[in-house]
Parts: sequence; C-alpha cells; structure tokens
Amino acid sequence: MRWRYLFFVFSSLFIIPGLISLALWGFKLSIDFTGGSLWEVRLLSDQVVESQAVLAAVQDVYPVDTVQSSGENQFIIRGKEVSNEQKDLALEKLKTAVSVQNSTDLRFDTVGPVLGQELLRKMFAAVVIAAVFIAFYVWRQFDELKYGIAAILAMLHDSLVILGIFSLLGHFLGVEVGVLFVTAVLTTLSFSVHDTIVVFDRIRELRRNHRTIPYVRMVNTAVLETLTRSVNNSLTIIFMLLALVLMGGESLRWFAVALLVGAITGTYSSPFIAVPLLLVWDDIKGKLRERKQA
Repeated sequence: MRWRYLFFVFSSLFIIPGLISLALWGFKLSIDFTGGSLWEVRLLSDQVVESQAVLAAVQDVYPVDTVQSSGENQFIIRGKEVSNEQKDLALEKLKTAVSVQNSTDLRFDTVGPVLGQELLRKMFAAVVIAAVFIAFYVWRQFDELKYGIAAILAMLHDSLVILGIFSLLGHFLGVEVGVLFVTAVLTTLSFSVHDTIVVFDRIRELRRNHRTIPYVRMVNTAVLETLTRSVNNSLTIIFMLLALVLMGGESLRWFAVALLVGAITGTYSSPFIAVPLLLVWDDIKGKLRERKQA
C-alpha cells in the first residue's frame, strides 16, 4: 500500500471527466423518467427503409423526437405521449409512404410525465437507502467506523465512475438512462461491497491471530491473499457480460455495458480504494493525536 495515493490519482482520471460531464450535460434520460412513448417496429419491405423516411412519414400524426435504427428495417421511435390509435394511424401512413407489405410491433411503451418524475425520485432514494444500510452493516460487523466509511466511499467511487461514463456516452453517443441503468448501479454496489467485505474480513482474521504484526503489513498481506480469488470470481462475470455486450440485443446492450463497467470498477475499488482508505484514516487519526499531544 506504499502507492495508495497513486491509486487515488488513477481513479480521478476516470471520475473527474465524468463529473465535468455530469455538471455540463447531465444524463440523456429515457421515457422511463421523462415520460412519453417508445415504439419499436419491424417493417417487411422489398427495399431498405431509412430512418429519415420513417420520420417524414409519421411526424404529422406522431410527435417524434428521434428515430433510431435497431436492425435491418427495424426502428425505435421515441416521442411525446401518444395513444394506441395515434400509433396505428402513424403505422398506416408509414406503410403507404415507404411501400411496406407488413409490420410487427416489437414494443410500445407509454409513460406519463408525472409517473416518470416519481419513478426518478424513487430510484435515487433507493440508491441512497441501499448505500446507508450497507455502510451501517459493515460498521456493525467490523466494530469500527472506519470500515463502514471506507466501504461507502468505495461504493461512491464505483457509482461516480459508472454515472460519469454514462453521462459521456449520453452526450456523445446518445445512450439513454432508464430503469435498467438504475438496476445496474444498484448491482454495482453489491459487486463493490462483496469484495470489500472479503478483504476486510481477512484483515480482521490477521489482526486476531497476529497482534504484533504492523497494521500496514497486515493490510498488504490481506490484499495479496484475496486479490487472486476476487479477480478470478469477477472474470467469470466479466466474460459473460462481455459476450452479452457483443452478441446481445439492442435493448439489453447498454444494460450489459453498465454491469460490465460496474463489475470491473467494483473489483478494482475493493483492494485499491477501500483498503487504502483504511490507512489514510489511520494516518489522519495519528496526525490529529500528535497535534493534541503537542
């Protein structure tokens, strides 16, 4: 842990750009939070249908914000809240305009703006409540406040990384944040705290069995003894998520990306953020004690 401050600098290279992006652009919110309608349709046609042609065909009856291709002659149409009747009318116009023989509605979701804002508040509350309960649990299990604080700061680190990355993806690639993204963030918290508790538990065992060994040496030993197991466990998850990112459907791709980022940063933060924070806590506590004695 001699290089612990370098670990913090490395993390800041990911966190600071994300914080700047969050401050400047925020998130590109999906209809789950903003309200509106999402219509995904597959068109059967002898010719390739372009997104601009779809937009031009339906915009008179369907207040469209964006039309995104999700496959060959398959489109995701987002806009203001509309009824099934308006959607069916838009489909008839679309069939006439682009010579469509048949079509399949893959998805049609409508969320009111009031429900969307209420859902957003509940999701943020869920993240905060989960973090507080995890911090309290770790504190009680290890009988020292510094363990709970270190665990919550490691989780904050992981959350800031994933939030910042998706803010950047939303601005530059148009990636939207919805309910599945919040699920991924909550899952990331569990990744983080699971590995953190494993390392903390090993530190506790070493302190119980080897009381004369310096604390820094105990921490280094605990990290080395648990690192291989943590990495091996995480790699099984990372390989599965990577396959889902590369070969999964469009609707699940960014959810898988969020989980993949969470699995990687959660594995990293336990030995290289949470554990160094224990040593920083002791350093600060020792300096305060020296000031009082002086």
